[in-house]
Amino acid sequence: MSNHHTEELDASGMLCPLPVLRARRKLDGLNTGDTLIVKATDPASVHDMPAFCSMAGHKLIIAREEADLFIFEIQKG
Repeated sequence: MSNHHTEELDASGMLCPLPVLRARRKLDGLNTGDTLIVKATDPASVHDMPAFCSMAGHKLIIAREEADLFIFEIQKG
């Protein structure tokens, strides 16, 4: 049984760099291995979120588009 938990961040309506900044702040409060699901509407987040994860040492598990939303599942590194 895993002790990791999942948080959500709704960053829809926010423009770059706010979705990444909010995700970073939220991840700072999580434990290693916890998951953050980010929902964003800014098309720039498609490039920004993977770059942020790579630089910060987090694992981007899923990046998908659903209707007008970009959804990112990030595991804290």
